[in-house]
Amino acid sequence: MNDPSSVPPPGGESPGPGSRLQRAREKRGLSMIEAAEKLHLDASVVEALESNRFAAVGPVVFAKGHLKQYAALLNLPASEIMASYEAVQRVATAGSQLPSGVAARGANPSEATGDPLATPFPKMPSLQQLSLLAKLPALSMPVGIVLVTLLLGATALLWWKPWQNHAAQVALNSQGVATSPSAPTEPDVAAPTEVPRVPPANGALTPGAGQPAGVAATMSPLVGRVRLRMSFSADSWVDVHDASGATVYRGKGAANSVKTVSGAAPLSVYLGYVSGVQLEINNHAVAIGPQFVRGDVARFEAGADGVLRRTARP
Repeated sequence: MNDPSSVPPPGGESPGPGSRLQRAREKRGLSMIEAAEKLHLDASVVEALESNRFAAVGPVVFAKGHLKQYAALLNLPASEIMASYEAVQRVATAGSQLPSGVAARGANPSEATGDPLATPFPKMPSLQQLSLLAKLPALSMPVGIVLVTLLLGATALLWWKPWQNHAAQVALNSQGVATSPSAPTEPDVAAPTEVPRVPPANGALTPGAGQPAGVAATMSPLVGRVRLRMSFSADSWVDVHDASGATVYRGKGAANSVKTVSGAAPLSVYLGYVSGVQLEINNHAVAIGPQFVRGDVARFEAGADGVLRRTARP
C-alpha cells in the first residue's frame, strides 16, 4: 500500500519535504543517481525521500538521518526540512487513529484507503437474507457443526504430525529395524534371549545357566570377552578400554587398514572419525547409530551380546 504521508492534499502540492528536495536537486543540475552516489545511498532511497514515502526507507531514525544528509548536500536548512517531515508524520498518525467508519466513507474503497487496489468493503446482509437464514435452522446448524469438526480434526493432525515422528524413530534405530511410535528408540537394554545351558567339563554351571531368560540376557553383556574388528576407509583415532578400565588399544587407525582388538566385556570405545570406520563385534557387522555420534566422533560400549549401549565414561 502507499505511504499515507505521500497522498497529496486536494488541489495542492504534495506535503512533506520531498518536492522541495527534488526542486533543489534539479536546480543544481544533479540527477537522482548522482545525488545517490554523493549520499552513498541507493537511488531507490533517494526516490522514496523525494516522494515522501518514508516508510520504504526503514525505521524513523533512518528517514531522519537521510533527510538531514540530503538537506546538507543541497544547502537547504535542515530545520525546515525536518519540520516539514514532522508535520507530515503528525498528519499520517492522526489519520491512522480515525475510527474505521469515518475512514471508510464513500462508495469507492480507494477514497477511504488511498489504495486504488483496495478490496471493496463487505456489505451487510439485507433483512430479506437474514429472514431466509432464520427459516433454515435445521440445515445450517448441522452443516456448521460438521465444518467445525473437520477443521479441528485437520488442525490436530497437522499439529501431531505422526508421519514425522515415525520417520525420526526409524532413523534413530541403530539396527535398522523400524519400531512403533511408542517403542523406545535407543537400544539401552538388550532384548531377553535364551542362553544355552551347556555345563562345562567340571560340572559347574556357567553364568546364566538355570536362570530365567530375562536375567541371563541382562547379565550377558557383563560376562565374557568382546572381539572388535574395525575396517578403516579413512584415517581415524581409536581408544578402547575393557571392563576394568585398562587400555586395550590406543592409537591411529590408518586408511585402508584393519584393526582387531579384544577384551573383557563391556568394552568402552572411542572413534575419532566414525564415518570412515566399519565395525564388527564377534564376527557380526554392527551399525553405529546416530545416538552414539556427536559431530563425527562416536562413544559407546560394546557388550558381549553384540549390542551397542551408551557409555558412562565422560
